[in-house]
This record gives sequence, C-alpha cells and structure tokens, in this order.
Amino acid sequence: MDFQTIDLSIEDDIARLTLNRPDVKNALNAQMRAEIPAAIRIAQDNARVLVMTGAGDAFCSGQDLGDGSGAVNLDIERVLRDEYVPMLRAIFDCPIPTVSAVNGAAAGAGANLALAADVVIATESAVFLQAFSRIGLVPDAGGTYWLPRQMGMAKAMGAALFAEPVPARQAAAWGMIWEAVPDADFSQHVARRAVHLATGPTEAYRLTKQALRASMANDLETQLALEAQLQGKAGATRDFSEGVLAFLEKRVPDYQGR
Repeated sequence: MDFQTIDLSIEDDIARLTLNRPDVKNALNAQMRAEIPAAIRIAQDNARVLVMTGAGDAFCSGQDLGDGSGAVNLDIERVLRDEYVPMLRAIFDCPIPTVSAVNGAAAGAGANLALAADVVIATESAVFLQAFSRIGLVPDAGGTYWLPRQMGMAKAMGAALFAEPVPARQAAAWGMIWEAVPDADFSQHVARRAVHLATGPTEAYRLTKQALRASMANDLETQLALEAQLQGKAGATRDFSEGVLAFLEKRVPDYQGR
C-alpha cells in the first residue's frame, strides 16, 4: 500500500511507522489520520512489535492548523469523532506491543498520539507539550484519558492548564513515559527494545495489555478472576512451554509468538 504522509517498513518482525511530514514537524492532517490506522492494520498482521516515530527533528507538532479550511472553520467535534478516534483506537487496540519512539518535540495532539502507545521512549532533548489552552482549547486526542492515569491528577491538571513543556527526563520521572534516553544512544536503544519485544512471547504481551487496562475499572475480585482466565490462556501457548524448558535447560528461549 502506498502512503503519502507516513512510511511503513517491516523487517524481522518489527514494523516501523514513521510520520513523514518533516517540513511541518509531522503535523497531523486528514490524510495522515487516515493512513496511520491503515498502516497499523498491516503491521499487526505482519509483525510482532510496532515502533512509531517521526521524520526529521520532531515527533509530531499536533493538528495541522493549516489543513483544509483552516483551524477556525474546522468542525473540531466531527474531526475528533471521525478521524482521531479511529486513529487512537487503532493504536490502543493493536494486539502487538506498540512503542512510541519520540525523537523530538511532541505537542498537542502529537503528544497524546505518542502517549497512546504501550511504551514511550524519548530522547532526553524531547519535550511533551499540552498546548491546547494556548489557543483556547481543551486537551484532546486522548489527553484527558492518558495523563491522569499516567502521572496523576495534579500533574495532569498543571500540564493542561499551564501548557508548559515537560522535558523528557521529567516526563519519565513523573510516570508519563517509560524512559528518556541520551540523544546519541536513542536509535540503537530503541532498536534493542524493539528486538526484545519482537522476539518475546507475543501472546503473553497481548494478554498482559488486556489485564493491565482492565484493572483501571475492575475491583480486586474481578481483576483476580480475569488474571486467572488470561493466565490460563497464556499457559496453553507454545511460548510458555518453551520458556519453562529454556529455564530448565539454562538457555535463551526461542519464542515464536504463539
């Protein structure tokens, strides 16, 4: 499939989705919002991990305010409902592990696009910015969902109201992202993380995602029952048998993702 605003490559069970509008800091236009879910569907059927990053020196600057009829005339509610929701659900519902490799600034909807992934790894020079209040808007693209869950209500409220950049190291300390990595080591570090996930027990990863997300709404009894159910499924996989055998034989397991 030919894409105009993104690049998708798949090699060694690793899918790499690159937002590719570097001239506008990879701002999200309608075409990109349509292409991202399409690329994710291809990735989840042909790879065991998805890495999403940005071309150039930014991850994503958010909504392209010059797209179409312009920001002032934009039917924001329709765009969020019909274009952003499918894009974010595609990332959130992706059955394979998803990694946002934030190579530079992630602002507005671009920040929340990054936070939709299972794991966020950023360069130390990257910043996350909830820029919405600067133009009289509220956080969208899932921001009001991700932020309180990832770094608590107090930090989420401050980030939204003050619209100040959060440096990557601070974001990691607050729990917004998984880790901040020195810029010089970033590419190799993300590659190692991707290989780890691409060669791991893929079905166990899928079930882990399901369990952790359900825990936010479940009481203890319900969650314990869900754990037992999902663990039963994990225990029936080939990878579980291989993991136990490798442990007993003191060797590295050869997981096949099934």
